[in-house]
Amino acid sequence: MADNWSLESAKEMSDRQFEKWRNLLEERIGMQLPDSRRTFLQTSLGIRMREVGCKEYEEYYEHVLDGTQGVIEWTTLVDRLTVQETRFFRDPSSCRLVQDYLNSQKDQSRTINIWSVGCATGEEPYSLSIIANESIPRPSGDDFSKFSVTATDISQPALNKANAGIYHERKLVELSDKVRDRYFSRQGFNMHVEEQMKSRVCFVRLNVLELEKSPLADFDVIYCQNLLIYFRRWRRKEIANKLAEKLVPGGLLVLGSGELVDWNPEKLTRIPSEQTLAYLKRKN
Repeated sequence: MADNWSLESAKEMSDRQFEKWRNLLEERIGMQLPDSRRTFLQTSLGIRMREVGCKEYEEYYEHVLDGTQGVIEWTTLVDRLTVQETRFFRDPSSCRLVQDYLNSQKDQSRTINIWSVGCATGEEPYSLSIIANESIPRPSGDDFSKFSVTATDISQPALNKANAGIYHERKLVELSDKVRDRYFSRQGFNMHVEEQMKSRVCFVRLNVLELEKSPLADFDVIYCQNLLIYFRRWRRKEIANKLAEKLVPGGLLVLGSGELVDWNPEKLTRIPSEQTLAYLKRKN
């Protein structure tokens, strides 16, 4: 059998190599990789290295730092390391909380602004759009409520897929037939988000370590789940504080249960719930 290194298992990373890659990921995107995720990093890098023809971790490290081509490769690598399996209405308890909050919005004259932070391939922001349109009171005869959803993620490949709005039918298992028929059209095993719904969602690339540079602000709902787990505890609080600043008075911040402990922001009030970590921004 011919010698084919591309079919070999990933080489073992040395302690120095692991530390070098771990530091790069934390410096650039804040991603924390404990020792327990060393195998995950080794496997993920090994797969991508075989695809691009790099045999050594050091060689690939230099590749992702090499000018324009390095920027492109870094984007691909980040996508491999951060995008997780998701589906529509992934966390029912958080979805119900958002639904109850939007149901309480009585002013039909203004647009409700929602932000999906770490939106991955789009299932979450489209879920929030469905919740908004089904929950926000609207004038009689109108098909859609007045709302917009901004969806951000660091992975451009994930955003490209989200923007296409095409999903395998298995991702919609939590939806009723009525909701699927209203907001999706079927083509084989794929479901396409209806254009009127897609027009309500704007996908933007954003690194949450650069929130203070972002002009995004004045949101009624900020939904940030399954993102903070990637960061160190002190950085989780830092990100949450910056998200809180971008809420309007009376706005709702939804975080992942268990992702943040001992956080007591001055201007927010915790919503009593055993299943969901959420806060309301005080109006004064």
